[in-house]
Amino acid sequence: MTYENLDAKLINALLGDGRASLRSLAEELDVSVTTVSNHLRDLEDEGVIEGYTPKVNYDALGYDVTAVLQLKVEGSKLPDITERLKEEKQMISVYEVTGDYDVIAIGKFTDTDGMNRQIKTLLTDSDIRESNTSVVLNAVVENQQFELDIDQ
Repeated sequence: MTYENLDAKLINALLGDGRASLRSLAEELDVSVTTVSNHLRDLEDEGVIEGYTPKVNYDALGYDVTAVLQLKVEGSKLPDITERLKEEKQMISVYEVTGDYDVIAIGKFTDTDGMNRQIKTLLTDSDIRESNTSVVLNAVVENQQFELDIDQ
């Protein structure tokens, strides 16, 4: 029974099956259920694991239009704009970025008309100085998580 890299191994196991039981994780990692429970609680307390959620295929639910919005925002209003975007139901990611734009937001929509309406509503905000919207043609990979390296 070795605890070397146990946290990374536990995270990787959960990435493979986020619904795995403590018992099955303990068996896979060759440690006790108590050890898995303690390490899992510590990872949660430290904010490494922020929750357990299903992986939703939005395309299968009809949200098959993805838009990438790039926004230039009036400097002091950046927190207001990002908060507003965060509250928009269909915005799945909002980033403050460096470069030509201040904000990149990614949204999922059921059709281009709905996307157009929501984006036009957002762009009426006078604190948004400039925008560029791209519609995704093909999502090669989306919301991909990666396993942690484990030194052997």
